[in-house]
Amino acid sequence: MPWKRPHEEEHLSFRSNWLRAAVLGANDGILSTSSLVLGVAASGASRSAIVTAGIAGLVAGAGSMAAGEYVSVSSQRDTEEADLRLERRELAEDPVGELAELTGIYEGRGLPSELALQVAEALTADDALAAHARDELGLPEDRRARPLQAAGASALSFAVGAILPLLAIGLFGSSIRIAACVVVTILALVGLGGLGARLGGAPELPAIFRVVFWGAVAMAATAGIGALVGSAV
Repeated sequence: MPWKRPHEEEHLSFRSNWLRAAVLGANDGILSTSSLVLGVAASGASRSAIVTAGIAGLVAGAGSMAAGEYVSVSSQRDTEEADLRLERRELAEDPVGELAELTGIYEGRGLPSELALQVAEALTADDALAAHARDELGLPEDRRARPLQAAGASALSFAVGAILPLLAIGLFGSSIRIAACVVVTILALVGLGGLGARLGGAPELPAIFRVVFWGAVAMAATAGIGALVGSAV
């Protein structure tokens, strides 16, 4: 009977690349759009002006987030590729020294010298560059930077997040639209904080608290500035 693992563990760190971009995009979409429409609403602008400003902010923000993530993660990817090119050259020029380096890494992790050498030889024979990328550089394939993935996750999550306060400010009447936008934004931030923590395997309450707290600060500051500017002009 073939041996089977007693259970399968689901690790979460492989989500770090797209999860960071998605959470950042959604948080920025919710906060920047709600702050924008609250500031415009507090100035006494009409519904059409508020909605127009919100839609413009959604489109501009999603594009900006996508471009920013792509450029940032592309720079990270370039650095990773440079390290891999250097490692590939070292493997071609000094395979014996690279084998000794890999053996030393495994010895440092607690393997006996003979076993460490056997492991290093086996992994080198299978795929030397992959072994050094993973164990020397800390760049396993599933952790490497993916610019398009980060850009897409950021833009999509920004747009989804931005729609919520935009709908709230546009659907409700002038007497309650600001309160409705604030409530919807707070609820959206609570959901985002909890979801991000759950996907990342982190405690939910601290994540929810920091997202909601700083979101409330941003909304209050923007609404206050909008009211001051509106009364001045």
